[in-house]
Amino acid sequence: MDRRPRLNDRFWIRRLRRWHAVTWVVLGLAPSTIGLLNDSGAPKYWSLALLAVLGGCYTAVEAFPGNPVVRPRTFLYVLVVGVGAMAALPGGGAALFLVSLPHFWVFGTGPRQAIVFSGAAAAATVTGSTLGHRWDEEFFTGNVVFTLTGYAVGALLGLWVHRVLQQSDERVGRLSAELESARRRLAEAHRREGAAEERERLAREIHDTLAQGFASIVVLAEAARAHLGSEPAKSTQQLLSIEHTARENLAEARVLVGSAPGSAVAAGTVARTLRRTLDRFAEDTGLTVSAELPDVECDQQTRIALLRCTQESLANVRKHANASTVGVVLTAYPYGVELEITDDGRGFVVEESHGFGLDGMRRRLAELGGDLTVTSSLGDGTRVLAMVPTNGQV
Repeated sequence: MDRRPRLNDRFWIRRLRRWHAVTWVVLGLAPSTIGLLNDSGAPKYWSLALLAVLGGCYTAVEAFPGNPVVRPRTFLYVLVVGVGAMAALPGGGAALFLVSLPHFWVFGTGPRQAIVFSGAAAAATVTGSTLGHRWDEEFFTGNVVFTLTGYAVGALLGLWVHRVLQQSDERVGRLSAELESARRRLAEAHRREGAAEERERLAREIHDTLAQGFASIVVLAEAARAHLGSEPAKSTQQLLSIEHTARENLAEARVLVGSAPGSAVAAGTVARTLRRTLDRFAEDTGLTVSAELPDVECDQQTRIALLRCTQESLANVRKHANASTVGVVLTAYPYGVELEITDDGRGFVVEESHGFGLDGMRRRLAELGGDLTVTSSLGDGTRVLAMVPTNGQV
């Protein structure tokens, strides 16, 4: 898990450290410096020099955080010595120690180091404050009490803040783990969904191409065998149709397995493609086929969709309709292309039909933004209307 602060976290960290620096200067260094202005003698200058050293070290640590020479731990050592010395010099005392307490938690590597360094600073401050005083009379001066109290409160407050931040990090870690787990589950769901869609697509393609072709081969083979002795010429024609259908199936199989660049079944205009299919159907079945197929410009996907709808409808006519006449009308409109296929067969109840073919046609057209309308009733034949939008390009 990436534990680096996010951009927003870094922004707030920088702002907090900036405010802490301002607070330390305004409430720590500045009052000590101002208090020394009216003093005189060598201690005054020692105090001012020491304050300058503390300010310079802090500035160096903040300005060069990656420099191996200017280390935060070195600054903490200087700060411990500095607050202790200032407690013994004019202008110093518990106030500077209290204002400096956050430094030990900001620059320390953990709670233990922060407590140790701040304790050392407290001891140094107490020692500096008691220099020159009698231990049995004035040990517990105001500076000493404030220093010890501030150290205790600072340690408790620092531990509490550290614990809060630790719990926050743990929550962030749990949320990150949950997010990563959810991401993996989502990716797996997308993978399964993609695999299911691909299986559905392959099943539809196999049904519309290979399965229909094999069904035609079976029907033609049965008819050729029945007429083999009595009508050899007709049997020969049917055998030629079987060969042609088998070659088409072989080409489609190569496309499906990816060994061929694309299907050539829908090559040319949609009218020419549908005309070839209808001629083959009429030749194989002997049914009367009427067609109105004007030249309509459409893309490859639309041609294939209309061809598959025609093949599926003709296959249903051959297997179920017991029809004598089939009509096919292709019409171009400003909003798209419509293909109407009708037959005078026995018909069926549309609501009771749950075949794969009709559902496959609907899904294929829906992928292109089109739709399929099937109208039929028992004894009245069937009407299939496929519409594919062309975005005004007809």
